[in-house]
Amino acid sequence: MDVTLGIIGGSGLYDLPGLEGTWETIESPWGEPSDQVLRGTLAGTKVVFLPRHGRGHRIGPSQIDYRANIDVMKRAGVTDLVSLSACGSLREDLPPGTFVIVDQFIDRTFAREKSFFGTGCVAHVSMAHPVSRDLGDRIEAAAKAVGVSHHRGGTYLAMEGPQFSSLAESHLYRQWGADVIGMTNMPEAKLAREAEMSYATVGMVTDFDSWHPDHGEVDIQQIIATMAANGDAARALVAALAEAMPDTRAPCSAGSDTALEFAIITAPAARDPALIAKLDAVAGRVLGKGE
Repeated sequence: MDVTLGIIGGSGLYDLPGLEGTWETIESPWGEPSDQVLRGTLAGTKVVFLPRHGRGHRIGPSQIDYRANIDVMKRAGVTDLVSLSACGSLREDLPPGTFVIVDQFIDRTFAREKSFFGTGCVAHVSMAHPVSRDLGDRIEAAAKAVGVSHHRGGTYLAMEGPQFSSLAESHLYRQWGADVIGMTNMPEAKLAREAEMSYATVGMVTDFDSWHPDHGEVDIQQIIATMAANGDAARALVAALAEAMPDTRAPCSAGSDTALEFAIITAPAARDPALIAKLDAVAGRVLGKGE
């Protein structure tokens, strides 16, 4: 299978200069995606870009239709999906401006649809290793190539938002061993796994959350200024990553490309035809085999 790199841009990243392509509308049976997708080529690699909050930052973290977003990326042919997300730091040694190549998640969201599957077609995928190590390796190499301050590895705690953490919550999450905190990478990572796309997250640190004794509460103006600088670094990172992507997709180290192989539990005769029809892009590979 040919590689198509998908980029979901978070806060401060609503476009991708250098991507030669056009904005396209892709409809999804799951709802309304955040925006059109920009599909084209970058450094010779096929790339599909989607601004998670929509151009102009119109959509809050709880109102994003994560299922529609992942579905349209799958329909656009994306094989490898990279999330670029603004986040807060829960560690002294991860200051604003650092890019954290995340490898684990804690999901504290509660108001979002978290699966493509449900009544009429039940499936269970593994999330033990939620990101692709191979994709993470390429992101790390790209960060080194363009001189972006980065840290490999870390746990991203996904909170519901849109409010920032209380001081007590921030201290609690640090005790849990979380490294960064954000509002958008769950259920995105879970849905990408169900869609059999390799997935990786770059957490772009904008602040120290509320725990830091020298910084106090989150400073919105400072966050906006840091997001602008992070956005420039993110664009350079994406360009370097696109240049380093292979032409054909290799087996995913996290098993993303075969996540649904034995995941669907519902017997074929008991499956809901309406739900099966909506799963054509996400699960077509296994449903087409009658499994």
